[in-house]
Amino acid sequence: MVITKDMIISEVLSLDQGTTPIFFKNGLHCLGCVMASGETVEEACMVHGINCDNLISELNEYFSSIEKEA
Repeated sequence: MVITKDMIISEVLSLDQGTTPIFFKNGLHCLGCVMASGETVEEACMVHGINCDNLISELNEYFSSIEKEA
């Protein structure tokens, strides 16, 4: 699985709830809000002043690590 900036936050969360701490660590704490179901990762990062490239990298590292374990 490869996570991209244009993916909806809730879509990423539905793929694996283990991504929640990554979002929290990067300053996205409102994962249950209405916007999470329609906002892309990139849009959320812009609104919250977060480096989107870093977040995407961490999310992809996470998915890469769980794929290796499988």
